Amino acid sequence: MTTVSRRSFIGSAFAAGAAASGVAIRPAYADTSAVAPAPLAVQTGQRITAEDARFQALRTGNNQRFLSTPDYVRMIHTPQDALLATQEALDLGKKFTVRSGGHCFADFVCNPETEVILDMAPMRAVGFDETVGAFYAEPGGMLIDVYERLYKGWGVTLPAGICYSVGVGGHIVGGGYGLLSRKYGLTVDHLSMVEVVVVDEDRQAHLVRASSDPEDPNHDLWWAHTGGGGGNFGVVTRYWFRTPGAEGSDPGAQLIRPPAEVLVSAVAFDWDQLTETNFTRLIENFSHWHARNSAPDSPYTSLSSLFNVSHRATGAMGMFTQVDGDDPNAATLLADYMSALLEGTNIVPRPMLTPIGELPAMPDYLEGARLPWLQATKLVGSNNPTITNPTSRGGHKSAYMKQGFDRRQIAALYKHMSREDFTNPDTMLVLFSFGGAVNAQGPDATANAQRSSIYKMCFQTFWSDPKDDAFYLGWLRDIYEDVFAATGGVPVPNEQMDGCYINYPDRDMADPARNRSGVPWSTLYYKDNYPRLQSVKDRYDPGNVFSHSLSIRNSST
Repeated sequence: MTTVSRRSFIGSAFAAGAAASGVAIRPAYADTSAVAPAPLAVQTGQRITAEDARFQALRTGNNQRFLSTPDYVRMIHTPQDALLATQEALDLGKKFTVRSGGHCFADFVCNPETEVILDMAPMRAVGFDETVGAFYAEPGGMLIDVYERLYKGWGVTLPAGICYSVGVGGHIVGGGYGLLSRKYGLTVDHLSMVEVVVVDEDRQAHLVRASSDPEDPNHDLWWAHTGGGGGNFGVVTRYWFRTPGAEGSDPGAQLIRPPAEVLVSAVAFDWDQLTETNFTRLIENFSHWHARNSAPDSPYTSLSSLFNVSHRATGAMGMFTQVDGDDPNAATLLADYMSALLEGTNIVPRPMLTPIGELPAMPDYLEGARLPWLQATKLVGSNNPTITNPTSRGGHKSAYMKQGFDRRQIAALYKHMSREDFTNPDTMLVLFSFGGAVNAQGPDATANAQRSSIYKMCFQTFWSDPKDDAFYLGWLRDIYEDVFAATGGVPVPNEQMDGCYINYPDRDMADPARNRSGVPWSTLYYKDNYPRLQSVKDRYDPGNVFSHSLSIRNSST
């Protein structure tokens, strides 16, 4: 294992390089063995305790359901900080967790057992590393930071998520995706290297680099970060990205280039028009269209859609669709898609005048309009009060679909989305277009095993008052377990479904009272890749230092 230990890491040469563009790497993977030692270790990150005015804001993330009362929060500014802060917590015998953007849907970071939080927010650098010919991003940056810097600097991007404030750290390692993924694959399909603080059997911290090069002795650690999920193997301090097959030395040719413009559409479907017949046909049409048009070579890979199947209390359901504006058939693709969705219904779409689910108000795009790509990315990702409310509590459940819902499942959706005893407008099932280039990879090419789905989904509801937790979580469990009743209340991988998405984690999957399928949570999230992930865990975290409610277990446990 090529590493830099806590003691050797603190060489001034490495610290200076890390602050700039990273350690010079001559082979395809990181050769860090020649780092010169230095006699003194200095942490630049502040140690924030309960006496500090910032502590209350730092003891929780975006989901206010999950609180912690740590002894302290350590702000991390450099890889050196991450290494030393990890060793500090180990030496003190503290249970520590790591936070990037704070968007975790579960209690992985903030929970009653957390004694120390390593907060990566100060690490936001994005740039091009000439020593390896790849772009890098530090884990504390938000997705909007990455989009802005990559696009304005070099005209490139990653096929990453919609929500602007999601942190890079967790998004990437969980197999992040976005509106460009049908054409360009997952973010991890472009991941070339990762730098991680790991802990050995003697509870000593080391900095390790792992790359996509099969000859790299740490290759399996790289693979584990291509969808293995956050908080499992170590503290990520940097990611590098280079699109497979990229050639030459021009930075602008090393990653995908988004279209100059995109054609966008935003429509609302009023619940007044959504009889059960219309609702059923609309969901079936969405499913059938994606089943027909999600192969890697489909001409429709340039089209992606986000469908907010919102509760009746919202007043309407909403749909945002984006088409690559460089496609000469963009207008036809969009028109044909909308026609296919509405076929056999009498639904008349209207402008999206108010926010619906995860979507902001977009009243000007009923008929479709062209926008510069970066402008469209900001429009859909940064304007919605539901997903940007810092006081909200949330519940979330996920599933991948290889085929569409059957009639019984759609009836269950309609029943729960129409319940009159439930009046929370911030409640929805979000259906995301999937497939295309995502499905060009085999299930074991990366740790993200779901490579044959046509769309993925997130059931979710948001509220603010803690006393309402049981009611809203009860509704969420009711709809989810009813939809997947035929397979024990969860989306067991089979011909129709393909399990769950680890970036939308849900502790219920590990609860036999809620997951009655007999299929373990690890299979739902990782399928057949779980044993390999366990072997990586055994090698790089033999003491199970990095653990949470759904963490990869060591093989011995």
